[in-house]
Amino acid sequence: MPGPLIPYITLPEIPIIGRHVLHALGHVVDIGPWTIKPFGTLVALGVYIGTVVSMRTAKRWELHVEAFSKFLFWILVWGFVAGHVLDEIAYHPDQVLRDPLSLIKIWAGLSSFGGFIGGAMGAVAFKLRFRIKSIMPFVDVMAAVFPLGWVFGRMGCSVVHDHPGALSNLWFAVQYPSGGRFDLGLYEMLFAVLVMIATLVLARKPRPPGFFVGITMLTYAPVRFALDFLRASATDRGVAETDPRYFQLTPAQWACFLMAGAGVYFLVRACSSGRAGTDPFRDALEGVDPVVFLNKRPVPEAKV
Repeated sequence: MPGPLIPYITLPEIPIIGRHVLHALGHVVDIGPWTIKPFGTLVALGVYIGTVVSMRTAKRWELHVEAFSKFLFWILVWGFVAGHVLDEIAYHPDQVLRDPLSLIKIWAGLSSFGGFIGGAMGAVAFKLRFRIKSIMPFVDVMAAVFPLGWVFGRMGCSVVHDHPGALSNLWFAVQYPSGGRFDLGLYEMLFAVLVMIATLVLARKPRPPGFFVGITMLTYAPVRFALDFLRASATDRGVAETDPRYFQLTPAQWACFLMAGAGVYFLVRACSSGRAGTDPFRDALEGVDPVVFLNKRPVPEAKV
């Protein structure tokens, strides 16, 4: 059979500080080595670029920029925290039982669907905290640019090859050290590029709030559901860790049902709302004093 045509490409870690031993107050402290890791760098780059572009989109669609900036902060914090916690619970339950403190080691791993759920929780928390009637204009600006950041995130996965699939010698398999395998991180990155192009083209003008949330969910859910069937099985000895199955499906596949249903709901609601243009985004803070979103509140005038 023909061998894989895609080489196993990795990016090296860039050293910053080597390993050092310090003797202080009668104790020996190891420091380093510290390196710049390709995965973390690409994820951080995706967050940065996505934030910059989404802020510009918010301004172009006349959404309150300061309010949207705080919204992004809430989304990112909730997303990263929940992304790790739900990853531990769904994918590493045995480890949580052995070491409950693993739940707070956010740097130890993330789940994409955990991040999505955390982001949704952050949006709800933001809505309740600032008493915003409609949170969807905020969410849709973020959703319009999200695929751009997602490309960089999955690019990080593709260079560290942390989503190995089943053994294969098909032309689109990757030459892993243990043999030809499907590389799900690579495939999802390529898919994200297509979604990114489509959403950035559609985002040239504002759509009814909920449109980009719905269309992104509906395109991602079936593709992710199908890709997870290509994952390595628990009996594959060439993979250090495999995703658990619950009734023959991975946790992400079960979440895909919820995502697809939510995508239909948001898309139908957006298309039937009849709201177009920048008006829904300009009116997103109706009934809310914009001053609460400013970094520096105005000093009240002294009474004479």
